[in-house]
Amino acid sequence: MPRSRAEAGAGLKQWDLWGPLFLCLTLSIILFFQASDQKTLVFSLIYVIVWFGSCVVTVNALLLGGKISFFQSVCVLGYCIFPLVIAALVCLFIPSGGMWHLLKLGLVTAGFIWATGASVGFMSEMVPEDRKALAVYPVWLFYVTIAWVILLNQLN
Repeated sequence: MPRSRAEAGAGLKQWDLWGPLFLCLTLSIILFFQASDQKTLVFSLIYVIVWFGSCVVTVNALLLGGKISFFQSVCVLGYCIFPLVIAALVCLFIPSGGMWHLLKLGLVTAGFIWATGASVGFMSEMVPEDRKALAVYPVWLFYVTIAWVILLNQLN
């Protein structure tokens, strides 16, 4: 276990993109099976949002003077969608209609808070102090978009 933020950041030098790819594909497949129509659109939309959104958030952090490599940031943002994948998977087994929608809303909201909290803590450490809000907002927007697509897919 890392003992400090500096040690935690040192572990990021060993980034990989296989885990984020697996999580992105898993989320896409889960939502593909839940979609009532336009299944291929849902699959490709999640895939594009995750990868294009990660790239935009990463470029933003780099332009704000962040001290992180492109692939490290994409790796962290990709791994942080895990709570949203778990929320979508649990929602797959919850029946539709009535009060069940509130349970689904709660699960996706909890996954969103967990994912955002994990990645915001990382991204805020990588940019200068006076630019943290500018770096954190796109991260929040990235996870709001993914959570919103999950919720829209659940309500159909």
